Amino acid sequence: MPFYWEVNEMVSILVFLVGVIVILKRGKFFLHMLQIEGYKNKQFIKWMNSSSRVYPRKVRVSVSVLTFFTAVYIFLSIFLKNNYLLYGYLVIWIIFMDYSVQWKEEEVKKELVFTKRAMRLYVSLIFVDLIEIGIILAVFFMTVNNRQYYFPIILFAETLIYYFQPLNIILGNMIVEPIEIKINRHFYLKAQAKIKSLKNLTSIGITGSFGKTSTKFIVATILEKKFKTLNTPESYNTAMGISKVINNDLNEDYEIFVAEMGARNIGDIKELTELVHPKIGIITSIGETHLETFLNLENIMKTKYELIEGLPADGVAIFNYDNEYVRKLADKTFKEKLLYGLGDSEKLDLYATDIEISELGSSFNINDKDGNKIRCTTKLLGKHNIYNILAGVAVGRVLGLSFEEIRDRIEEIQPVPHRLNIITPSTGIIIIDDAFNSNPIGAKAALDVISQFKEGKKIIVTPGMVELGEREEAANKEFGTQIGKVCDYVILVGEKRTEPIYRGLMEFGYTKENIFVVNDLNEATDQIQKIVKPKDIVLFENDLPDNYNE
Repeated sequence: MPFYWEVNEMVSILVFLVGVIVILKRGKFFLHMLQIEGYKNKQFIKWMNSSSRVYPRKVRVSVSVLTFFTAVYIFLSIFLKNNYLLYGYLVIWIIFMDYSVQWKEEEVKKELVFTKRAMRLYVSLIFVDLIEIGIILAVFFMTVNNRQYYFPIILFAETLIYYFQPLNIILGNMIVEPIEIKINRHFYLKAQAKIKSLKNLTSIGITGSFGKTSTKFIVATILEKKFKTLNTPESYNTAMGISKVINNDLNEDYEIFVAEMGARNIGDIKELTELVHPKIGIITSIGETHLETFLNLENIMKTKYELIEGLPADGVAIFNYDNEYVRKLADKTFKEKLLYGLGDSEKLDLYATDIEISELGSSFNINDKDGNKIRCTTKLLGKHNIYNILAGVAVGRVLGLSFEEIRDRIEEIQPVPHRLNIITPSTGIIIIDDAFNSNPIGAKAALDVISQFKEGKKIIVTPGMVELGEREEAANKEFGTQIGKVCDYVILVGEKRTEPIYRGLMEFGYTKENIFVVNDLNEATDQIQKIVKPKDIVLFENDLPDNYNE
């Protein structure tokens, strides 16, 4: 008998440790999702309420089956106590827990980055899990006599902790939040002080519903030959991201600092303006993005204008005057301002004319209100990029660059990855990658670009647009109608999510046989290979972040 007890104890401990491993594995997934949501519990809870990945079918089935078998085991163990019953339960538990766990790492667009903050949060999650396990063990050892045979109760408790990991990550985040606020404030104030100490530095802030990142790189390219210029990398546009760049990379050698400023809530741009202290502020556009948090366009306008309000008395505001919402903000601004666009040239300080757009880029004249004019060419695709270039030209003129200097730099501007850049593999198929964060205006611009191609079939691959709040369904339906006017084949990624696009295509009268609905990009690639030929154009329009699914 002692031998059996010893074996039982060893097996129980091993199975218990397996339970700890699967709990941590599931917790890591939710850490990733919370990181994508900017460590904001409110946003994470919204994601939880809308995503089937929180409690997938395999997890729900496994927990339901184990609940049943645990109840059966407890009932039978009242009358029957032997190792076969215990081992039978352990085998069933291992089988269903193994079935529920996604052991193979999924392909993701944005990997979980174990930053110091992520590590602190993961430790906090483990602390919450261990406290719960500790409480369960304490109660178990205080109340249960025959612990060997009733050990499955501990395993079932682990199963519940495993199941409720999304709630535990929220609790873990709440625990570390005061620490994170203190740490973030420290780095923010350090960066703010550093900016203030650099007397020869001119900071430039760029915000807008779309076009921020492209405009940032365009501005930096135009300025970097004459000035030592630093810009925030990739899509770094939050207080912590910009603070990191300032603290780690900015020094007294730099003359220009170009900061992209993103926002999801009122007050976000004000916080960034107080950090960066820009002397030049650009509003590229205002439209229907992040409506889930902003709720309406008025709140978006108010937030973007925080940049202009934060400029010093001798600062310069630069506006895309063709955008109707930006125009309203420009008209109420009494600071020095420059207006750019393609429309009413009489009111503009800078404007483009004689535009020629092709699949290779664009040629156009840049004009100013004093009658100066110069012909420019760019490799960037689409009419919308001319607006972004005009914003860069405006900054160049404010800082004393001649039209000739600006023209030479425009020719050097390179496409930003995943924003309408052409990939031409050896197959002869033209791929246009516009996979970054699609919005109604950007999607229309992408369709305008592929309409310029004269040869080959036009194929679009898209999961639709997100983060448009109540406007999302209507915007995607309209997108479907626009697709119908341009594309020969449509590959929709995700049946449920793309249903509004499908309806828009049908109302347009699109050929049903030319629409293919797939579950993921791998299936989309397989479908492309069946229909594509050399000289065909494939547009990848938007690639949903990892926290989105059917």
